[in-house]
Amino acid sequence: MTNTNTTFPLQSWLDETCLIARAAGDAIMAVYVKDFSVYEKSDSSPLTEADLAAHEVIVTRLENLKPALPILSEESAEIPFEERSRWQSYWLVDPLDGTREFVKRNSEFTVNIALIHHGRPILGVVYVPVQNRTYFAAQGLGAYRQDADEPPVAIHVRTVPDGPLKILGSRSHSSQLLDDYLAKAVADIGEYELVTKGSSLKFCLVAEGAADLYPRFGLTSEWDTAAAHAIVLEAGGEVTDMNLNELIYNQKESLLNPFFFAFGQRHYDWSAYVPEGSGELKSKS
Repeated sequence: MTNTNTTFPLQSWLDETCLIARAAGDAIMAVYVKDFSVYEKSDSSPLTEADLAAHEVIVTRLENLKPALPILSEESAEIPFEERSRWQSYWLVDPLDGTREFVKRNSEFTVNIALIHHGRPILGVVYVPVQNRTYFAAQGLGAYRQDADEPPVAIHVRTVPDGPLKILGSRSHSSQLLDDYLAKAVADIGEYELVTKGSSLKFCLVAEGAADLYPRFGLTSEWDTAAAHAIVLEAGGEVTDMNLNELIYNQKESLLNPFFFAFGQRHYDWSAYVPEGSGELKSKS
């Protein structure tokens, strides 16, 4: 990653952000174990009281960190690009990533908190409430996984696969483009295992060396990816667009990401198998 020469107290902020994510996870689990209502947002995505409760916990506690920075959350009021474009640094939050998985009660949902500086994620925390597992990283400090109160374990992408490549797909968003991509790739990569997961867990599996590639041919927003993006970077991997250019943030009016890859190593030219024209498409999960 480009050296952004920050003067932020990254270690103390990382420690505090982990605590904030876990507190948000507690708020989510308080809803998870009872009956709850599901509402539909304007983009037809689901919303629950858990999303809002986690948002309130995160925003309230991030506002106490000094120096104070802007906060962009999925559940915030829309902030015009004219205002956002002036931000050099800000917090980017998805209080409950994988609301569909939450509604299905399949445990594959996360709390995502990222610090963005000059368009790049320099700190990221992904908390998995049902597993009480935290993935976290900050620029120059490494990437880690912590289960409950056990000591954190350093994680790294795997450099040489010990068997067939493990490729990740979305649990709730199947894609013909992904099928077409894999059909083109198989001649080079050979046998592979396709694993489906929800939320930002897919990035975390790449970061900890449990999978090799996550190609996303579907709609996502910047808050869906930023926290886990920081973790993949510090674990030695990359998150790029379909042309293998680094994914960057807050560069346009739309908060939708382009289609992207998250991967551990460039074993192959991952861009070579992209179905014609799909690199220009965008959408939202």
